[in-house]
Amino acid sequence: MEKFKLVFTGSVAAGKTTAIQAISEVDTISTEVRPSEESILRQKPTTTIAMDYGQVTLEGNEKLHLYGTPGQRRFDFMCSILCEGALGLIILINNSHEDVFTELDYYLNLNAAFLSKNPAVIGVTHYDEVNTPSIKAYQQYLHERGDAWPVLRADARDINSVAVLIETLMFAMEYAVD
Repeated sequence: MEKFKLVFTGSVAAGKTTAIQAISEVDTISTEVRPSEESILRQKPTTTIAMDYGQVTLEGNEKLHLYGTPGQRRFDFMCSILCEGALGLIILINNSHEDVFTELDYYLNLNAAFLSKNPAVIGVTHYDEVNTPSIKAYQQYLHERGDAWPVLRADARDINSVAVLIETLMFAMEYAVD
């Protein structure tokens, strides 16, 4: 049986853990702890230090394994480990971050080797709190970079919103041209 695996990545407080918890059909595995950095503690009371894990069932009873990376940059090495064998990447960007395009650049560059062979979708979270930059601005920014990844508003708390991110990524995988 083939293993289907997707990875959620992005900065601290972008919603990776929340998204996996929202859609997982099994109890999630999470490595959330109280952050040691004051800047992170101001954003949220806990943060992922290793990974998150959840699972959903696809047609034909195949399991889709969902992994979430830590958002703290000191744990970036986990991204390449978790991406091994993955079919695609969901990058969550917190739209209330002070410099969203620097964050987006960071995660696209961090995962450049993976993304040279696998698709991604960009989910813009916290859009209900801060609606600038717009989704169109993200698309323009990606176009200027030479990237054509889909960009969607996403509410990591909402199962339907997370499902749309996953479905969009799976569509991109199915119709990717080598």
